[in-house]
Amino acid sequence: MSGKPLPTWVLAFLSGTLLGLAYPPTHLGFLAWFGFIPLFMVWERDTPKQAMINSYLAGTWSHLISLYWIGLNSGASVAVVFASLVGAVLYLGLYWAILGRLASVWLKKNQATIWLWPFLWVSMEWIRSFGPLGFPWANLALTQSDYLPLLQILDRTGTYGLSFILIIANLLFWQEWKFRKIRYGIMGVGLLLVLSLDGQIALGINEEIPEESVITFAGAQPNLDPNAKWDPARRKENLALMDSLYLAALALDPDIVLWPETALPVYLRLSYRLRRSLEARVKETGIPLLSGTVDRQIRPGGERQYFNGSIFFAPDQEIAMYYKTHLVPFAEYIPLSERFPVLKKMNFGQGNFTPGKEYTVFSWNGFNFSTVICYESTFPQVFSNFVRRGARGMVIQSNDGWLGNSSGPYQHFEWAKLRAIENRVPVVRCANTGISGWFDRSGKMLGKVDLGERAIFKARVHWTENISTYAKLGDLFALWSTLIVVFGLGIKWLDHLF
Repeated sequence: MSGKPLPTWVLAFLSGTLLGLAYPPTHLGFLAWFGFIPLFMVWERDTPKQAMINSYLAGTWSHLISLYWIGLNSGASVAVVFASLVGAVLYLGLYWAILGRLASVWLKKNQATIWLWPFLWVSMEWIRSFGPLGFPWANLALTQSDYLPLLQILDRTGTYGLSFILIIANLLFWQEWKFRKIRYGIMGVGLLLVLSLDGQIALGINEEIPEESVITFAGAQPNLDPNAKWDPARRKENLALMDSLYLAALALDPDIVLWPETALPVYLRLSYRLRRSLEARVKETGIPLLSGTVDRQIRPGGERQYFNGSIFFAPDQEIAMYYKTHLVPFAEYIPLSERFPVLKKMNFGQGNFTPGKEYTVFSWNGFNFSTVICYESTFPQVFSNFVRRGARGMVIQSNDGWLGNSSGPYQHFEWAKLRAIENRVPVVRCANTGISGWFDRSGKMLGKVDLGERAIFKARVHWTENISTYAKLGDLFALWSTLIVVFGLGIKWLDHLF
């Protein structure tokens, strides 16, 4: 190329822009197939220190573009929400900084070691999913949610396999750009075609569907303002609305009625009169109800514990509860507050919930299913834990009303599709303000209710006992990638030592 090359900080922002725009709902996922190329140029030209800085700029900018909706949360003060957004993008950018420094060092010493970088990226995404600050929402696979054939690989590798392939493709296209050797471009396009063909074959396999394996849910999307739901002046109005939606759902003659996260402004298990009324209706109609609810328990010593949970009413069964295991940090709890109770006294406008410990599997007429609540649906290991324990269908109960008409609810909805493919189980999503929808085992969307609508929907899905390789083995691909990175770094260290 002729002319003065672009400054590396410009290349870093270009890479961050391309990758940030690749996330839903822009429908620009193809940008992720070459969005890293400017960043590769940064690593090659910069010193390791400057590469780390520019990688940090790229990462924070990319996450600011894709995750700006964190700053629109109407459930807390402007100061707290703004601090959450800034903290999130600065924290997530650190991973890019570390990877950028390593890549720059490798490129300076041996160009061939850059091919370790796809394994390093997978390791980063995997490690980033653990702990109280775990955040797999930003995993690269989400950018490909529009391309159903490409997603079919998830049932073997999880989202990490697709991220790996995207990085490989970026490297191949970069080599084509750099060396002007057409074979690299052909390999990149060939990789895309092979992956697409594999997915098309998977989508073309028709399963026989025994009638007894079909289950129908009637879900309610009440579209209630979450900030007004607990207003005492509107309590009766909100309860009456949910009651009318419940009757409309029963009229659809489903197998199970489904309500969203914290559907009612009460502690449903502890609200004796309302609970008894629902139990009586369930017994009379023979149709179970799964409802999101907050709950409270008193520990020995008098300490009160609060939970974000779900309650299952079924005829002739004791009520069953599930408590959300992975809470939203700084929104539903303060990290480390279980170990240091004094942290619970800090007030940022957050709830002080306690995480659940059990992966509850509900059962009705031979159908075993579980629910995850809102943010949990972005965690692959949380979701697959239920499937490994016997769930053959999954429900997602959510309340994205805090985020308004931003990218947040659309991105959150797309994760349901990826989870269905990853585990090969049907997924039904019921959200307070939307987006509600349901997916079959291959990730095909069978129906949805748009954001901001009040509606009752009937979701008919089928289930089988056949689950995916990923559901059985978990994050084996990510573990192997991490071991390869550790081995590669170990060889480099020994080489430096001797």
